[in-house]
Amino acid sequence: MQLLIISDIHGNKEALDAVMNVPHDYIICLGDLVDYGPSPGECIDMLMEQKVPTIMGNHDNAVAFRMDCGCGYAYKHLSQSTRGYTWNIVNDAHLEFLRRLPLNIRREENGKKLYFTHGSPISFYDYIKPDTPEETIKELIKGVNADFLFIGHSHLPFVRKVGDMTLVNPGSVGQPRDGDTRASCAIFDTDTFQAEIIRVEYDTEVVFDKIRKNMPNADELLSILKRGK
Repeated sequence: MQLLIISDIHGNKEALDAVMNVPHDYIICLGDLVDYGPSPGECIDMLMEQKVPTIMGNHDNAVAFRMDCGCGYAYKHLSQSTRGYTWNIVNDAHLEFLRRLPLNIRREENGKKLYFTHGSPISFYDYIKPDTPEETIKELIKGVNADFLFIGHSHLPFVRKVGDMTLVNPGSVGQPRDGDTRASCAIFDTDTFQAEIIRVEYDTEVVFDKIRKNMPNADELLSILKRGK
């Protein structure tokens, strides 16, 4: 089975449409559907309609429960300003969907245990990055019984082995921050247990136009999407 892993959509419907066209048998979303992007309601609608198993991210939590997002200093003001926009776009059904999202999903495929969450098994605020020290990661995954851990949150795609566990971050669908402007996702083959990071082109000009017309801090938001960081 080809398992499509997506994360950190952040209201970018055009990017979401693009990654959903990657050939797959099943999808799991690691959270952060909202903030930063112009189409949060449409993104939630798609996941609801297609019944995509979805994890709660820190931005989903912030929108659903009117809490702080706990995100990094460099992006926090954008998160706060676009959250007001997001609240004006989403409806009660969207908010209820976000409120009911689980913090993790566990599956077993061909004898291997898979664990899906947003930041770390401890908290959706925790960042695990490609260069996070191994000892730090071991503390964050302590007690987790899994062969594969799928995480998002950092917007930085990677596949990394730590001890007996393989960590897979698919990167960000709608807000890449690794210098590559294309939408990012991952395919996990449940027969070979191989993970591959996939980058997908999408119509950025449509997104840019929506941001210019409708969103606060438009210049900063456009700069991030144009630079991929």
